[in-house]
Amino acid sequence: MKNMKLSLIALMVLGTFAYAGGDLTVVTPYEEEDVKLAEEAYVEPEPAPEPVAEEVVPEPVVATPKPMKDIKANGFYAGLGISATRYKTNCSCPSSPKSGTDKSAGVMARVGYDFNKYIGIEARGITTNWKSDGGKVEHAGLFVKPMLPVNDKTNLYGLIGMAKTKTKGNLQTTNTDSLALGAGVEVDLSKDTPKEGRYNRPFDGQGDQEKGLGLFADYERMVVKSGAPDLDAVSAGVTYDF
Repeated sequence: MKNMKLSLIALMVLGTFAYAGGDLTVVTPYEEEDVKLAEEAYVEPEPAPEPVAEEVVPEPVVATPKPMKDIKANGFYAGLGISATRYKTNCSCPSSPKSGTDKSAGVMARVGYDFNKYIGIEARGITTNWKSDGGKVEHAGLFVKPMLPVNDKTNLYGLIGMAKTKTKGNLQTTNTDSLALGAGVEVDLSKDTPKEGRYNRPFDGQGDQEKGLGLFADYERMVVKSGAPDLDAVSAGVTYDF
């Protein structure tokens, strides 16, 4: 009887628990182990990396070139100096008053144009006023002027042309048109340098061809002609290049 009462009480407790929503499922040890293993195996996912902004590289700024300025190189020059001349007659009669040698001095002028640093053209004239034996020389000619620059300051040149030469005095006189030859050197005294721009011809930059003052010295055989008297001139002076 006592056991029956206990059984009834147990049934009432179970019914009340079930009515209150209790879970009467039996949990085995294997199920608890599986849950534990699943929890240990679970790895929390790492957060996604934040997007990195791309670095913007600015395009290089290209400077607009300045327009080239036209620069006209001027090859004109003019010079003034002194000349010493020697006039030796070719008379075969030693006793004749028309034979002998005369030395005189005077002034010379030159103007020209250098087409480039290798070739130019020049007109020059010589007249002597100081004389030792009564002679006087007048000389004028037009010459082709080949040039050879030695460095930025020095220029060698030649003279090949036709000239009119006339002498006066007590010695044998001469009045002739003939070939004339010469050679000389020019030295630049200026500090002219190329400017930024476009030249109408390549900037010479060598020899005595920049704008400014220079010096010159040369020798000229004024008459190159068979049977003519010897007529020589040595000249030196100042040149200005425009």
